[in-house]
Amino acid sequence: MFTIIRTIEMLRVYVGAPRRDEKGASAVEYGLLVALIAAVIVLAVTALGGTLNGIFEDTNDAING
Repeated sequence: MFTIIRTIEMLRVYVGAPRRDEKGASAVEYGLLVALIAAVIVLAVTALGGTLNGIFEDTNDAING
């Protein structure tokens, strides 16, 4: 009986306990972060591209004209 209880306790420790030896972010997490930043940049350039193009054209016309 004691052996069964001891085995169950050992399984609970090995299977149920979260691992504490993970240090820092993994390459997958860095990749996801880079992909998210790239998506935000693409969306910002797409949303503001026409407005910025108009501003640069106005500035160019003011300098040259």
